[in-house]
Parts: sequence; C-alpha cells; structure tokens
Amino acid sequence: MRNNIEVAGLVLAAEGISGAIDRVAVQPFMAIFLNFFNRVVVPRIGFLTGYELYANLALAALGIIVVIAAAPRSP
Repeated sequence: MRNNIEVAGLVLAAEGISGAIDRVAVQPFMAIFLNFFNRVVVPRIGFLTGYELYANLALAALGIIVVIAAAPRSP
C-alpha cells in the first residue's frame, strides 16, 4: 500500500513539474499524460485561471509531500 501512495506522489510531482514547464515553455515529452492537470483540471476551476503556474507548482509540492509522508520510517 505504501508503494502505491509513493507512486501516486511521484505522478503528482511529475505532473506539477511538467505543467510548470509547459506554462513557461513547450513540453513535448509525454505531454498528453504529464499535462493532464494543466490542460483539463485547471481550466475547469475558475479561481485558478491566471494562476496556472502556481497551481502546477503547488501540485508538485503536494506530490513531494506525499512521497515524503509515505516513506518508511527508520526505527
């Protein structure tokens, strides 16, 4: 279960970083998958229009936080 959460965190972080890159420049590498949040979710949420870069960076930060929280703790 912990590995699934870590993978989900990695996907969130990758989508956030890729979306931020796509806002600054064109992101040709796996753009359909990695820019799903940037191209589908952000335009449908009204208060995020104009703040797409910040939304993508927040998604990347959330993904990193999820990965850190799901990491096994040493005894």
